[in-house]
Amino acid sequence: MKKIAIVILIILTSCAAPKKCCAQDTKISLKELFKFGTVYGAVNGGTSLSDEDAYSVTNGLQTSVIETPYDYSILFGVRKIKKFGYEDKERFKNGTENSFTDAATLGRWNNKIEFLFQGEYKRQQGETFLDQRHMIRYIGDDGCSKNFCLKEYIIKVEYVEDGFADIKYFEASERLTYTPEQIKNLTFNFGAAQRLAEPYGYDPLAEWLLSNGNLHYTELALQQGYDVLFNGDGSVEYLDPSGNQVATSTEVWEAVVIPEVLANYSEKKRNQLENTIQHSIVIGADYYKYTKKSWLHAWGNVMPYHYDAGGEFSYHKYNEGQWLDYSAGMVFGHWFNKNLGVFVEGTYNKYWNREWHGFSAGINYRVF
Repeated sequence: MKKIAIVILIILTSCAAPKKCCAQDTKISLKELFKFGTVYGAVNGGTSLSDEDAYSVTNGLQTSVIETPYDYSILFGVRKIKKFGYEDKERFKNGTENSFTDAATLGRWNNKIEFLFQGEYKRQQGETFLDQRHMIRYIGDDGCSKNFCLKEYIIKVEYVEDGFADIKYFEASERLTYTPEQIKNLTFNFGAAQRLAEPYGYDPLAEWLLSNGNLHYTELALQQGYDVLFNGDGSVEYLDPSGNQVATSTEVWEAVVIPEVLANYSEKKRNQLENTIQHSIVIGADYYKYTKKSWLHAWGNVMPYHYDAGGEFSYHKYNEGQWLDYSAGMVFGHWFNKNLGVFVEGTYNKYWNREWHGFSAGINYRVF
């Protein structure tokens, strides 16, 4: 995160420095850089899962209550992204709305820097997560008379962390754009993308697999500090690394303790690894058409080829060759008349065979 912050600071500083373009001196001040930007923060909360009764007959009938603490989220961000025609311009930003449009490749501002820095810490169903989305985008358009020229391009840098989906990565892409003369609402883009992430595909438990496909989980637990005591009366005790009793039967040991041991071990091994960088070819398309009665905004990106650097934890090894990464999104709305309307919006992502998505659809009927 420190490296990412330094990169972002360098980009913003360089963009604010004096530049010479087309034989004219232009200077972008910090005031102009943040003009039309919004700084926002919000706290949200609500009831989580209802309390649940749990019963035990180990020492007679005993009843306990499993309580799930309330849900909450703390959100803070700063953004400067020109809104599309279908977006509500007056609504407060509180973090509960679906901002699917933020994932679009193209924006509505040319030759201006757009950015988004947002972090959200939340508790959901008793589990805490950290979500982050940071993005800097610049769309260069020097008014070429041709449909395709080197002066029309996109530079986008972003960091995404979705705690609930267990995905986080840093991505930068540099692309040229092409807009067909016959379809002014459609823009194609292609170029290169660089992604920095943990070595997805790495399986820390692979070294513990036996020849028959089973897992030597007890030996793994012993190496992690757990202990098994066999008493003279035939009973058995399972102790955690602190010496506390965690199970007195094989059934509880295998069903309750071992899954936690495997999860903690896998997380520890993954955290010990350095992030890997992945160079890929990216091809994308964006379509946007808006009227007050109907609108469609759709975008998609495909990465069909990935450079194999031959590293020890290269995803090519786990996938045994090339793979296809892609992302897509859509925002659609239509009013059939002044009363009845429908909408469909959402995003879908698949990177390193990990999927995360969100959607919203519905119907509105306005009564006058």
